[in-house]
Amino acid sequence: MKLLFTLLLITTSFGAVAQQTYLHCGLLIDGESDKPSKNMTIILEGKTIKKVQKGFVVGNDADTVIDLKAYTVMPGLMDTHVHLEKEFDKNSYMDRFTLNEADIAFRSAEYAKRTVMAGFTTVRDLGGTGVNISLMKAIDKGLVVGPRIYTAGKSIATTGGHADPSNGMKQAFMGDPGPDKGVINGIAEARKAVRQRYKNGANTIKITATGGVLSVAKDSKGAQFMMDELEAIVATAKDYGFVTAAHAHGAEGMKRAVLAGISSIEHGTEMTEEIMDLMIERGTYLVPTITAGKEVTEKAHVHGYYPEVVVPKAKAIGPQIQGTFGRAYKRGVKIAFGTDAGVFPHGQNWKEFGYMVEAGMPPMEAIKSATMEAAKLLRVENELGSIEEGKLADIIAVEGNPLEDMSVMENVFFVMKEGEVLK
Repeated sequence: MKLLFTLLLITTSFGAVAQQTYLHCGLLIDGESDKPSKNMTIILEGKTIKKVQKGFVVGNDADTVIDLKAYTVMPGLMDTHVHLEKEFDKNSYMDRFTLNEADIAFRSAEYAKRTVMAGFTTVRDLGGTGVNISLMKAIDKGLVVGPRIYTAGKSIATTGGHADPSNGMKQAFMGDPGPDKGVINGIAEARKAVRQRYKNGANTIKITATGGVLSVAKDSKGAQFMMDELEAIVATAKDYGFVTAAHAHGAEGMKRAVLAGISSIEHGTEMTEEIMDLMIERGTYLVPTITAGKEVTEKAHVHGYYPEVVVPKAKAIGPQIQGTFGRAYKRGVKIAFGTDAGVFPHGQNWKEFGYMVEAGMPPMEAIKSATMEAAKLLRVENELGSIEEGKLADIIAVEGNPLEDMSVMENVFFVMKEGEVLK
């Protein structure tokens, strides 16, 4: 009897077939092809995609079948510019004096959940207090529901520049923040700030190459780093394998960042044709954030919503971003999807698709910008960005065909992240 039991155990261990999941897809946009495919089956095993086949394939009785025949299926979406720690409202400028890190953390968990339920299974968080690093770890451990996060921790700025956390405070509160707080002056501090981000647990670097809109400072577009500082940041970031991003509105700071070797330009408001050509030559991505531009333009006309110093900047910068994107796309600049969510409510990231199409980008290319192109920017194209054999099973579905009506991206019916159904 003991021998028979042992043989049964051996037979079960070595003869068992792993349970698989079969997704029957009415229309499949795989993130790689130029045209969708009809009536396809995605076969999953654990966290990964085992096979993609034509027709509606079925397995054995132990397998799971998910019927998405009435839906358009595509890879999990990626937003390469979000801020999960916050969501702007008229009280945001007081929050830094009234909210504790725990308050920020609880809010960010809600924003993260809202984001992934909107179909964005991967995001790049480009600046917060550092709570975003803890959020990333909590999601990785399964303690919080949210997207896979690549985070910069705290953005790197210059003294008084966009992302200097003491801007707008009275002098008694300003102090003199340094590299640990993401504020640098000179080459040595530039290198130290990158290394501090690494020590803190960040896995990407974000700099503010020019002035910005929402910071409590007058300048919105002037260059804010010297060339040697930018080169030191990018070179140090490369040593640690970091992708780099540069917030940039004005042309001079933008050009310096591209010449220094930055991976992506965020916003790109006053991008010239010279800069576009440099970006094409060097493979630099533009992350447009059109939705944020629309939001700040609208809110700048609401009395008291922003501080007085912000209002003229928002009115000047916001309306330009969509047009710049359209010109850059038509010239051939590489585009990765990014929205600046947090400037507007999280979960509304999908709006960017419509604005991109309005500016002249075909719907399929807009979707690819949020799948394979975003994956290439983040250097994870071997694992994510398309529905292919061997890749992680990040998969979403919408009702209707986004190639015919991009508004269907608002209502994501099905969300799977690494083989786990979240919605």
